[in-house]
Amino acid sequence: METVRVALGERSYPIHVGAGALDAAELYRPHLGAGRVAVITNPVVAPLYLERVRAALARAGAQAFEVLVEDGEQAKSWASLERVLDALLAARLGRDGVVVALGGGVVGDLAGFAAAVYQRGIGFLQLPTTLLAQVDSSVGGKTAINHARGKNLVGAFHQPAAVIADVAALATLPERELRAGVAEVIKHGFALDAGLVDWLEANLDALLARELGALAHVVRRSCELKAAVVAADERERGRRAVLNLGHTFGHAIEAGAGYGKWLHGEAVAAGMVMAADLSVRVGLLNAADAARVRALVLRAGLPTRGPALAPERYLELMALDKKAARGRMRFILLERIGHAVVHGDLDERLVRDVLAANVSPATNAATR
Repeated sequence: METVRVALGERSYPIHVGAGALDAAELYRPHLGAGRVAVITNPVVAPLYLERVRAALARAGAQAFEVLVEDGEQAKSWASLERVLDALLAARLGRDGVVVALGGGVVGDLAGFAAAVYQRGIGFLQLPTTLLAQVDSSVGGKTAINHARGKNLVGAFHQPAAVIADVAALATLPERELRAGVAEVIKHGFALDAGLVDWLEANLDALLARELGALAHVVRRSCELKAAVVAADERERGRRAVLNLGHTFGHAIEAGAGYGKWLHGEAVAAGMVMAADLSVRVGLLNAADAARVRALVLRAGLPTRGPALAPERYLELMALDKKAARGRMRFILLERIGHAVVHGDLDERLVRDVLAANVSPATNAATR
């Protein structure tokens, strides 16, 4: 077991990474408040891990009940949020209760937002069971649901009390979900750590084969990188925005294609290729480094081209991105491998050129 700490003063918290972490009652015990716990999960994850988590919580002294939500991106909706809040109220969960998010990024985002707004905010734990959630979405306190106009547009910053990442749980992850999680690892490397990019280029096969050592390495390193950025800029007023490399294009892909048709990591992968291309066109990045982005995304079995939406639709959706300022789109671009920057006020013609070069005539997520 390894532990990474997110340093946020009185809101600091540990990220525990290791095989078998879900069963470790001692990891739950310090964060259970009065001992009443609502476990938010879905019908896919529940049969695999709910009983183990309930048993660990019981050993830690907690009384747990579960709330099931839909599987997939459609769960990040007002209707799902209302059902969760209704269940918490029906169970008379008090302000000293705790919400536990057991699942991937969708469950974590929804459960975290419910915890943020329930009785003005109660504690919650993140138990991520997908690679994407373990390396990214469970860390940093971003919680949200989607809106018809864009992804994650309704939400709150609400830090967890702890993150418990069991890398052995990734053995049951569908292949497509695993590769979508690898996209966020690739993002951390290109945005923040050239050494991680080198490691991925040398060890991608071991990671895709789910070797526990490789999984533990990328989860721990990704959490270290993200924890440092979050500690410096919790509310994304500056540096934290670089964690969104590929997301301006990626969120437009998700919304434009219809939530759930592309996995988040797939959309981010194609978005990173677009962002690298735009970085070259702006004059920040050399073409050889942009080629490394595309090559690693392709080796990971991820899309390198976006779906066939009209350029005007892409631009409309990107204008709604949360990083936009004063009505202008802002993009996360690369100056070099391992160093991303926020860049605004770009010539729209450059963005259109990127779309023309990187949008596929096909509309399925498997297009390369």
